[in-house]
Amino acid sequence: MSAATSAPALTREGRVLRCRISTGRHGTLDGPAVAEVAEALLALDPAETGAVLVHGDGENFCTGGDVRAFAGAEDRYAYVHSLADTFHSMLRPLAASPVPTVAAVAGWAAGAGMSIALACDLAVGGTSTRMRPAYPGIGFSPDGGMTWTLPRLIGAARARRVLLTDEVLEAETLVELGLLASVVDDDRVADEAAAVAHRLAQGPTAALGRIRGLLADGWDRGLAEQLAAEADSIATCAAGPEGAEGLAAFGEKRRPQFH
Repeated sequence: MSAATSAPALTREGRVLRCRISTGRHGTLDGPAVAEVAEALLALDPAETGAVLVHGDGENFCTGGDVRAFAGAEDRYAYVHSLADTFHSMLRPLAASPVPTVAAVAGWAAGAGMSIALACDLAVGGTSTRMRPAYPGIGFSPDGGMTWTLPRLIGAARARRVLLTDEVLEAETLVELGLLASVVDDDRVADEAAAVAHRLAQGPTAALGRIRGLLADGWDRGLAEQLAAEADSIATCAAGPEGAEGLAAFGEKRRPQFH
């Protein structure tokens, strides 16, 4: 499937914003789609969007950029730098999303695809899912935040091993390391990831956004600062409409209806 015949970069299913980031059988990163997704993420409104689902449109989630285009560029420094800047314009709002993000990681997530999967809150994979840094294989260092996210997810020593040896990580290992939240049969990846996104989208959006913020900011805080931030956050939740509904539902012994 060519880029011209790919599914739209952005589609909406209720409160879930679906973002296609790659195209074709190999899952090549789709530059125009990345730019569209970046713009949508920057404008995301939690009042209408409760979760983001990131996916490819082929057998593989994403295997990175077009290596042949890298090789053919007249000014490789300028060309690759421009691509990385565009890619990062999507990664920043994806990582800072005010709502949960889910990746449907079918097949390979390599290079930029691995970076995107690591940036999402929850990644659903299949039994054949594989991740590989892939950058060293073409003599490159990573982009997409991989050198920042990976050591925070699996520890510095393991991250050095994975990155420096360009290790291929299979589904079982990915679950053990926490890089995949769950693994299902290959033909169920898309449906399971969508189901996860829809469940999150119907949850307490403001509270989930605050949880994401606390987790992200906690890396740079001491315990005392984090406790103060948690106290402010939980009080804000309690005083808001989601807290009111949650408490009412608890007292009435029913499921809360947040939206």
